[in-house]
Amino acid sequence: MIRSLVFAGFLCSASLAQSDTLKLAVTTSFENSGLADVLLPEIEADLGIDLQLLVVGTGQALRLGEAGDVDAILVHSRASEEAFVADGFGTHRREIMYNDFVLIGPKSDKAQIGATSDAAESLQRIADAQATYVSRGDDSGTHKAELKVWQIAEREPATFGSWYNAVGAGMGAALNTASALNAYILSDRASWLNFKNKGDLVLLFSGDPVLFNQYAYLPVNPAKHPTVQYEMAMKLEEWLHSDKSAALINNYQINGETLFVFNGQE
Repeated sequence: MIRSLVFAGFLCSASLAQSDTLKLAVTTSFENSGLADVLLPEIEADLGIDLQLLVVGTGQALRLGEAGDVDAILVHSRASEEAFVADGFGTHRREIMYNDFVLIGPKSDKAQIGATSDAAESLQRIADAQATYVSRGDDSGTHKAELKVWQIAEREPATFGSWYNAVGAGMGAALNTASALNAYILSDRASWLNFKNKGDLVLLFSGDPVLFNQYAYLPVNPAKHPTVQYEMAMKLEEWLHSDKSAALINNYQINGETLFVFNGQE
């Protein structure tokens, strides 16, 4: 059986799972992309794992790992992942796949970001125009990526006015808010392509190397939390690096567009 839960006051691991369950914290962008629906049935068929997904932002996923409430995490914020391993909460970090972040906005493009040469200039123009903008605002990998670009742009979101909307929500909910407000937003490409409620929004900017979006798998360290299903987590890791997984990831498309590129290393 495969279960997928959006995080809402997740309780202790013992209350939600038996010993044969693998608890994997994944990002909302992974879930919103639709790739989970492709991979999970194959994982169950090949490994017989009772896989329970906890769908959260990267920051929350890391905290669940630190508490030993999950067996492994699949996230996309390298600096935070490396700190997680360095602090002993994860045994190692192994890359799986990548895509990129993109800037979405209304077709009218009040801030004229479609004519910019880099992501920082795009955000500078949005700030200068005080154009309505939606931020995840949830300590997710996408939110961390956005803050990095604001830093490069030498702008501080804490000083912004009412045009800047930090919604504290997952990727799908944030995109829905942006659609309702006809606002700019930073999204991962996969979530955007799989998003059905686009309204007047279009992809306006992409291609800056700073928007590279790497996903990695980190098993929780059994030395910190002896109750985690480490052996099962390692079986899943090997499957995620298999030729079958690579083919499923690389061949996953929406309207002819590839959402992820496998780059797992042996």
